[in-house]
Amino acid sequence: MRRTEPLRALVRETHLEPEALILPLFLCPGEGVRREISSMPGVFNLSIDEAVKEAEAAASLGIGGLLLFGLPETKDEEATGAWADDGIVQRGLRALKQSSAAKRLVLMADVCLCEYTTHGHCGVVREHADGYEVENDTSVVLLAKTAVSLAQAGADVVAPSDMMDGRVAVMRGALNHEGLEQTPILSYAAKFTSAFYGPFREAADSAPQFGDRRSYQMDSANVREAMREIELDLGEGADMILMKPAMPYLDVIRAARERFDVPIGAYQVSGEYSMLQAAIAKGWLDGERAMMESLLAIRRAGAGFIVTYFAQEAAKRLG
Repeated sequence: MRRTEPLRALVRETHLEPEALILPLFLCPGEGVRREISSMPGVFNLSIDEAVKEAEAAASLGIGGLLLFGLPETKDEEATGAWADDGIVQRGLRALKQSSAAKRLVLMADVCLCEYTTHGHCGVVREHADGYEVENDTSVVLLAKTAVSLAQAGADVVAPSDMMDGRVAVMRGALNHEGLEQTPILSYAAKFTSAFYGPFREAADSAPQFGDRRSYQMDSANVREAMREIELDLGEGADMILMKPAMPYLDVIRAARERFDVPIGAYQVSGEYSMLQAAIAKGWLDGERAMMESLLAIRRAGAGFIVTYFAQEAAKRLG
């Protein structure tokens, strides 16, 4: 049954489709800006007009959706740019909704504060005699405010990635209060502390200025805790869940798929993309085969959709 490609295709158990791929985009101020990220070959910071072009190209390839991140013009300690009516992602969403791609793409908006704070943490930071701490409950209020702002601007899905406790319940309540009951929440329910986020922090200008995120992101050693976190978020009103990173946590994706009957996605993060691109550039890996095998592994583990920087390249291959 493995002798020819038609036979192999006939009995193939796992399949990839372009509509299962989600392309991340990094929106930045300006016009006509297409600035390559040095640690992520082929990935760019895009001004809104360029992002619209990228969206139309993605839609033409049959890609399922976009996940939007923003680089604001200014930052402050309260992350006011995250929920501002004229924030970079809010303006981007309005422009994308007016584009020809809008009806063919699901527009997902990342909900976090790290890109908008001067300190780079995912919540409000307070200093005290022993150092600093991220204030969970204060941060949750601002995250809910951000989710409402993004949904009002046109986000089809809001995706909290902060890992603050209880944020899904507050977010769901805030959305419902504003008449946005139909806006789904895609929770980064199991987001692990990881070395694989490095290139993203360059792309989004979101590296912590002090300390790290281990006090709120998950310990990479804990699978059972990940299941508890997912169960809590679903109980609070999450409609979908997202695993992050993907390839180093295929066991977590599989465990979640076997336990929870909800849509599950996985984020093939910046470090996964960059390490493959580095090996490909050196000629150490066959680029197309490595890309497709990595995505197939994530799908095989149980992810119904995949957020990946390879989305366009993979869609061309699948098309």
